[in-house]
Parts: sequence; structure tokens; C-alpha cells
Amino acid sequence: MTNPALTRRADNGVNVDALLSARAALAEAPEGAAFKWRATSHWVNGTHSRASVDGFYGLGVEQRHRRSFEFDSDHPEIFAASDNGATPVELVLVGLAGCLSAGIASVAQNRDIQLRSVRATLEADMDLQGVLGIDDKVRNGFGAIRVHYDIDADATPEQIAAVVAQSQKRSAVFDIVANPTDVAVTTSKA
Repeated sequence: MTNPALTRRADNGVNVDALLSARAALAEAPEGAAFKWRATSHWVNGTHSRASVDGFYGLGVEQRHRRSFEFDSDHPEIFAASDNGATPVELVLVGLAGCLSAGIASVAQNRDIQLRSVRATLEADMDLQGVLGIDDKVRNGFGAIRVHYDIDADATPEQIAAVVAQSQKRSAVFDIVANPTDVAVTTSKA
């Protein structure tokens, strides 16, 4: 008689076989791994902007999402704004949470760890004296970001910690916020 615990496969909704196949294919053809992600934003009014994401470049050709995604950003009323969306810095936290959580689901699936729930809480410190031009010695961005996960899974605390560590190691957004990235800003007259 076969032991069901030995043949059970975790199902966290991640197609690990496809991911591993893609990894193998891109190792053979690294030029296909060069992606370009895009977003377009337009100003609505005040501090309110609306961004959209439609397509990207990858695997050597232009790609399209199944649908367009829109994101509103604004500032809260305490900044004399209309609060029509999350602040841009909150959207950075959303991106970090999404990237790390996707990694956790993928790594757990690959390690045959069944997840029951994954909840991330992110908090970032920011001193507005920099953004507002009060003190040029104060950084405009985050001083620190703290990410805490509450994970319920068929795994030991050590296994969960290893899954989170692997997700962090491979997270593109973690790398973006933790390391300097060259950013070029240009203008043209519309």
C-alpha cells in the first residue's frame, strides 16, 4: 500500500514544471531572458495620476497581458490632496509584497510544501523633510522597510524560513528596492 503522504504533491496554484522548463530553455537561449517591462502614466489632476500596464517585451518578441491593468496613485487628504489612490510609495510596497509572495508560493510548491495562508505586512519609514525640501540631508525615499510574514503551511518553522529566504534571494522587486538602479528621466514637449 502506498503512503499518501509520500505521493502527495502540494498545490499552491503554481505550475512549477512550466517554470522549471522555462528556466532550462532560457539557460540554453539566454537572449530570450532579456525582458522590458513598461508602464504608461498620465496626470489626472492635482497629485492624482493613473498608470496603465498593457504589454512588455520578452522571449524575443512583444507580449501582451490578457487585459490592461490600471493603477491610480494620489496623496492623502492630510497632504491637501484628494486621496484618489494609494501613494506611489505604497505602490512600491505593494509590488514588493506581491513579488515576495509569488516567490513564496513558487518555492513552496517546488519543495512540496502546502500553503494554507500567507499574509505579508510591510512597513516603511520615511522622513518627509527630504521630500518637502526642508532638509537636504534627509533622504527622499524610505529609510527602512520591514516585511513580516505570517505563514500557515505544512512545514516546520525552519522550512518556512528557508522558503522565505529563497523567495527574497530571487525577488526582482526586492533587488530593485535594496540595490541602486540606474534611472534615466527625459522630457519632450507634447
